[in-house]
Amino acid sequence: MQPTPARRVLTQVKQFLKAFSTKFQAKRHRTSLDPPATQYHHTPAHDLPYLPPEIWSMVLREATRMSPDPLDISLGLSFLETPRGVQDYHAAMRAKCDLALVSKAWNRYLQEYLYEFVWISRASQAKALAWTLLTQYIDAKPSSGRWIRRLHMETPALNRCATDDIRTVLDYAPHLVVFSDHHAVRCTRYHEFNDVRCSPEQMVSALASPHSKLRKLSLTNYSDDPFPYHISRTLKQTAANLEYLELSSSTVPAIAGHKLARAIVVSFPVLQSLKLTLDNTTFAVIAKWKMPRLRNVSVVSSDFGYAGQGFALFFAAHGKKIHQLELGHSSALVAEHHLSLHPRPVQQIPLAEWCPNLKEFICSADAEWNWRNPDWIAPHVLLPAHSRLEFIGIRDIDKRLLDDAASFPSDIEDDAPFFPLAEQISSLLFNDAFPALRYIRDLSHTSHSMRSGVRSQMRLLKFWSKILARCGERQVWLEDFRGVNITLRDLKRAGLVDT
Repeated sequence: MQPTPARRVLTQVKQFLKAFSTKFQAKRHRTSLDPPATQYHHTPAHDLPYLPPEIWSMVLREATRMSPDPLDISLGLSFLETPRGVQDYHAAMRAKCDLALVSKAWNRYLQEYLYEFVWISRASQAKALAWTLLTQYIDAKPSSGRWIRRLHMETPALNRCATDDIRTVLDYAPHLVVFSDHHAVRCTRYHEFNDVRCSPEQMVSALASPHSKLRKLSLTNYSDDPFPYHISRTLKQTAANLEYLELSSSTVPAIAGHKLARAIVVSFPVLQSLKLTLDNTTFAVIAKWKMPRLRNVSVVSSDFGYAGQGFALFFAAHGKKIHQLELGHSSALVAEHHLSLHPRPVQQIPLAEWCPNLKEFICSADAEWNWRNPDWIAPHVLLPAHSRLEFIGIRDIDKRLLDDAASFPSDIEDDAPFFPLAEQISSLLFNDAFPALRYIRDLSHTSHSMRSGVRSQMRLLKFWSKILARCGERQVWLEDFRGVNITLRDLKRAGLVDT
């Protein structure tokens, strides 16, 4: 008897269900014998391999590293180094924040790198950081301040930080290695402080610790009293490891020199670089400090007291150790100040005799033309010659070029506006003034961009080709701000300068 079509369909359905049931039972039996698999949750880091936390920390360290390393103290000891700007810092922080949002694990690994270098550029940032550190303390959470290694404060004059915010940050940052305050704190001149800890003296004293790890320190004096009255005690606690020290004052103290004679003498056993923007009286006190390893000095006399006794005492005590010297005031400013004095000082400043071992000198392009000797322009009125000088670095060439070019804006191919600057740089090549000179360096990053840019002006390239030719005749290397030689091939590539 033949099966009906309906029965055949029913038989096929039963066979299919039986086969499916057998296959499902076998798969279920295999799964019960295997160890339970770990559930995998999809995250933005879904495709990342598993690595130990130590390896991930090293990977993220390399991915977020700034160049040059802001925590490498050795790179900032020379005044020839070009400091990084706030734009570079913001770019690095954006990269770190983007990586911190990938996963909770990466956020945890990146906390150290997010806080290791803090640049405060306005008052609200200091208040936000202080609030974060206080909140963590109240909530009994690990403090992010333990990661802070470098604290840099540089703000506009009308947006300076409150003293209580900075004091809070310093209290919760015990492992500071670099502290820089460039006139960034808002201090009242009245003595009625609501919080005693926030006076200028006590704010600085937060850095004084027997276990201080500070190696680079930049301080600003906000008090009417000179530095030695309240800074010397602080420096004495932090002097053991300091390699770089910068001191500046916003005012000139009206105090007699004999009162400063009782100031504490501080010893800096490893200090190599010293930058001072102080008055003549304070220079006399710092002359007594012990700095056996001092090599690099940058000085600005806030009262233009270069012919004063304090300036002379400082260089008489430390001049023989100096290998690199930068004079902050340009030659034109010093000459203009001398012209305003009555009577005018006639004493010559023997800077070359005070610094007989000087090898590197840094000055400004804003030099004064001496019409009594029109064929020669000294790099600086305080250092007209030196027998052992091998290197001269020039700042603000870009500003000088732009100012000179603005005087003759009509012909963009005529390099006549740059004649005084060309003669000034050529004067450095005179063998009688600097017989040991081997290097001249343009320390301006903007000048480098103007010289090697895509749309460099022809007259600017003609100017540099003349300087390069004159340096070649004297066998002196012409360098850019990186220390790389400027060649005729570079100028040809920028504008096809004719040889």
